[in-house]
Amino acid sequence: MEHLIDSYNYYMSRGDYRVNNWFGMDSPWLTVAVLVFYVLIIYGIKIFMSDRKPFELRGFMILYNFFQVIASFYIFVEVAIVAIRSKYSMFCEPVNYSSDPLAIRMASVLHFYYIMKLVDLLDTVIFALRKKSNQISFLHVFHHSSMVINSWCGVKWVAGGQTFFLCCLNSLVHSIMYGYYGLAACGPSVQKYLWWKKYLTQVQLVQFFVIMSHAVVNIFQKNCEYQKGYSIAFVIYGVFITSLFLNFYNKSYSKPKDKIR
Repeated sequence: MEHLIDSYNYYMSRGDYRVNNWFGMDSPWLTVAVLVFYVLIIYGIKIFMSDRKPFELRGFMILYNFFQVIASFYIFVEVAIVAIRSKYSMFCEPVNYSSDPLAIRMASVLHFYYIMKLVDLLDTVIFALRKKSNQISFLHVFHHSSMVINSWCGVKWVAGGQTFFLCCLNSLVHSIMYGYYGLAACGPSVQKYLWWKKYLTQVQLVQFFVIMSHAVVNIFQKNCEYQKGYSIAFVIYGVFITSLFLNFYNKSYSKPKDKIR
């Protein structure tokens, strides 16, 4: 136990001092508590809704999804602007831990990215209140929970540098994804034009491959000072989450083979 406490204190002490006083960043316990509450509340809502009619939530869903579009696109644009003004290298950019205004600005938008991953947990609450149990899959819960953890770790230790690429691309993809959900919430008159649903998963899969490839390039660059451990961890995570998305895509959209007569 003493060894675990020492290890915890060691890694916390190596965190980015600039973010220590920001919301949720002084320790992981708030994030852990939110995720535990997230799992409990989902099961609680399922029990509560078992003998009740599903909520429609149409108006709320439209507002929520288009808020997500705006927030995600803001993160995409802000990260891109700061990266360009800071003259970031695409494949090797160490984290700037100084108090330079642009470095702080990048850390701030990455922290907002973390906050939005907490907000994303409402997706599952909406599904539960609408009794869409089929959408509350292991993939859904794992992906939402793990992205909260990943984003917290990113802000805590690597709030800048190569991390910009993941957040920038992921936020762009999310703005498209939530745009689709917002339009779908508008009702049948709009839904009939949303024939491109399956391509959202394809875009997500391409996103994972691109981000993993970007991380792999960093891993094998000998003179790059960006923390390779974070890149290695993301590649491992990326392989796992990509396999889950591929399995979901195949089950959802692959045409069954004709039965042999």
